[in-house]
Amino acid sequence: MTTRNKLTAFKYVSGTALALAAIMAFGLFTFSSEPKTKEPTPTQGELFQEEYNIFSLPVPDNPTFAGEPVPVERSYIRESLDRELLVNTYWQSQTLLFIKRAAKYFPVIEPILKEEGVPEDFKYLALAESGLIMRARSHAGAVGPWQFVSGAGRDYGLEINSEIDERYHLEKATAAACRFLKSSREKFGSWTLAAAAYNAGRSRIIRQLDRQKTNNYYDLLLNDETGRYVFRIIAIKEILEDPQNYGFHVKKKDLYYMEPTYTVDVDSTVRDFASFAHEYNLSYKELKDLNPWLRDDKLTNSRGKTYQIKIPEKGAFLRKNFQETDSLAAETLEEARLQ
Repeated sequence: MTTRNKLTAFKYVSGTALALAAIMAFGLFTFSSEPKTKEPTPTQGELFQEEYNIFSLPVPDNPTFAGEPVPVERSYIRESLDRELLVNTYWQSQTLLFIKRAAKYFPVIEPILKEEGVPEDFKYLALAESGLIMRARSHAGAVGPWQFVSGAGRDYGLEINSEIDERYHLEKATAAACRFLKSSREKFGSWTLAAAAYNAGRSRIIRQLDRQKTNNYYDLLLNDETGRYVFRIIAIKEILEDPQNYGFHVKKKDLYYMEPTYTVDVDSTVRDFASFAHEYNLSYKELKDLNPWLRDDKLTNSRGKTYQIKIPEKGAFLRKNFQETDSLAAETLEEARLQ
């Protein structure tokens, strides 16, 4: 190769090398100047797996019901209470409704229990029975907040007919339940057995106590419903007394409240409750919701008995008018623990 050709080849190689070096330098500069690739966004499923956790629950060491100890030192007692704590904690929608309705109805129930000499824990029995749904009805025909069947309701002083059914009357049904419970407590010597008898019937509990030669609820082998019954009440009590401990966070504004009312005495026939309601600027629904024990659209009242019918105060159904009522409801559930 001539000297001239060598120079030409050298220039070509040198130019090519410089071009490649420039391309590489540009590539490196471009790569370093571009933003780093973002981590892939987690999918909804991945976030669910990362953030959703299910925990076992601690069983209280020294629980009581109506002042009577629950022997959780026994393994099978502890397991029974654990089951009901889990069921009621993880059935979140129902327990949230329990907390909200308790704020509304416990202030009515508590003073009646106190006056009748029945332990306050029995308010949780009403919650377990009906969820404090005033028109609750079971497949067995038990109705109202305390779930009386017609025979037992009449036995304990409630008026029950086609027009009036005091099983739906919260105050009167609570007093009737107290009479049953006190009678059962006198019979059995135990509030816990009185609670079991409320579910199973007194005669069935007597029969099982005799058959199994014991006088202790926690020693009895019972059918599944009654065997779980007292444990369910205790679990509801534990959760509602400290809802945050079980993961329930309820704001004061979300609790339900009892509408302020006054009473009207009626001692004669009411031909049409819709017209009666309109006289007080109410709808038929509003009148019946406040007085669910009125079972017909009329009241014959041939005996001239005096009935007290609740009428709402002006603006009673407008929540914004009753912040004070909200505060009272909150205190009932120890709102200091409910953030």
